[in-house]
Amino acid sequence: MSTTETVSPRGRRLAVVTAITGTVFIAAGAFWLSFTALADLARRSGIDAGQAWAWPLIVDGIIVVATVAVVALASQSRPTWYPWTLLAAGAVVSVTANAIHAIIAADTDVPSLLAASVAAIPPLVLLSITHLTVILTRTTTPDAGVNAIEDAPVEATTSSGPVVVPEVEQAHAVELPVVSVSERRAEATHLREVEGWSNKQIARHLGVHPSTVGRWFTPAISKEKTS
Repeated sequence: MSTTETVSPRGRRLAVVTAITGTVFIAAGAFWLSFTALADLARRSGIDAGQAWAWPLIVDGIIVVATVAVVALASQSRPTWYPWTLLAAGAVVSVTANAIHAIIAADTDVPSLLAASVAAIPPLVLLSITHLTVILTRTTTPDAGVNAIEDAPVEATTSSGPVVVPEVEQAHAVELPVVSVSERRAEATHLREVEGWSNKQIARHLGVHPSTVGRWFTPAISKEKTS
């Protein structure tokens, strides 16, 4: 049982790291396909060949930056309408420009609708994969810190030496404030599942220790440890 508790977080972190690596490669491929198409469209539109490369950086760069901004501001409970507007505008421009380039550059025997549909995939993948990469990156941050805090026992010094305080007593020592524990757990669940807050953010907001928030979301593990 202790082996499962030790390996499981490592396995989750390894899976997340693998997923992040895959999404980065996919995002790079989607960005390159969209970049070459938009750069060629810029040259065909009269922009100098030495400057045409900047246009796809501007268009697809808005998608990447706005996606990161949306996720970052959402985790801080700040208004996100402006980055969402930039994200939507960048996605529309990129998809439309890629489709137009495909129609112009495609062979005559290829239907225009098919060419436009194929060309629209890279910018859409870039949009979704960038969002996924940012979310995966955020989920790996709090786990290590929370697990390390939860695994470390709290010691109290007495005349006879240090005494390890059981985790049940630790929980009571942290969860004594005015608001009841059930209300704080309900609010913590809402902040994590709906708002996407990390354990550390929830702990700072509720005025409790991060290890307490971690135990709220892992009741089964807490029971096994206390037993």
